[in-house]
Amino acid sequence: MGKLGIIGTIIYILTIVDVVRSKFHTDTDKVIWVLIVILLPLVGSILWFLIGRGKAVL
Repeated sequence: MGKLGIIGTIIYILTIVDVVRSKFHTDTDKVIWVLIVILLPLVGSILWFLIGRGKAVL
């Protein structure tokens, strides 16, 4: 695995951890985000950091 693959894997894992640790209004929102990130690793991570984090309860 090249350096780019390692970086991608690290970002993927950090995204899942960030989603799981984030608070949401409902548990359904969290499950949906986890599924998005798992099923669409690159796109899901980008979407989470662009729009998902803003929708999580702070």
